[in-house]
Amino acid sequence: MNSEIRFDDGEAYERYMGVWSRSAGERFLEWLDPRPGLEWLDVGCGSGAFSQLLLERCAPRAVCGVDPSEQLLAHARTHVGVGQARFQQGDAMALPCADHSFDAAAMALVIFFVPDPAQGVAEMARVVRPGGTVSAYAWDMENEGFPYEPVHAEMRALGITVPTPPSRDASRLEALSALWQAAGLGAIETCTLTVQRTFADFEEYWNIVRGGPSVATRLRATPEAERAQLKERLRARLHADASGRIACSGRANAIKGRVPL
Repeated sequence: MNSEIRFDDGEAYERYMGVWSRSAGERFLEWLDPRPGLEWLDVGCGSGAFSQLLLERCAPRAVCGVDPSEQLLAHARTHVGVGQARFQQGDAMALPCADHSFDAAAMALVIFFVPDPAQGVAEMARVVRPGGTVSAYAWDMENEGFPYEPVHAEMRALGITVPTPPSRDASRLEALSALWQAAGLGAIETCTLTVQRTFADFEEYWNIVRGGPSVATRLRATPEAERAQLKERLRARLHADASGRIACSGRANAIKGRVPL
């Protein structure tokens, strides 16, 4: 993972991405329409937002979340369905799970952070039982689908380096389809999910952005005058309604496939 993009603070991640994650996750699960009683693996579970949605909406038999960050796992263990889900440290490219041990595996907003996405998809296929589902959704990074793309665009315009995930290209629908095919998965389907989030005013938006894990380190290293310029450029770019609220959107690409019988 790019060393500048670190998700270790569960509370900070929730403020920055939690609402977006839940909105996209709800749309994703509506599209998946899984049957109840499944044993799920949440790969790259982070603070547990998607695991919580599985518990609330899918009546699973069990949920296991795997993530490399012990800090985020600690947050998940104390905030997500205590006693209903289990969380363990692990690498998406070498899952600490036995072959054919789950009915479904999903990566929620994670695949572009996996250094070798093909290995990550192959690992999900390995641990899912024949006939089970392997799925993912990811912000469309290549086509301005990331919810905070306005921030990134204005940073680039000012010559401020924007941290990027190591496998940004994997978020494209074509790339996702190729990864699922290479893993030997069948019945592959894709879709695009669009979600919105409303901020009370520009100051709420700015305060969340500058504390966001993906750009916080870079912004702290940026001279104060440039940060002030960035803030004003963003204020001009984002259109508030009569009450001062700002509505932003994000777009994610989703895919699902089945492990051959």
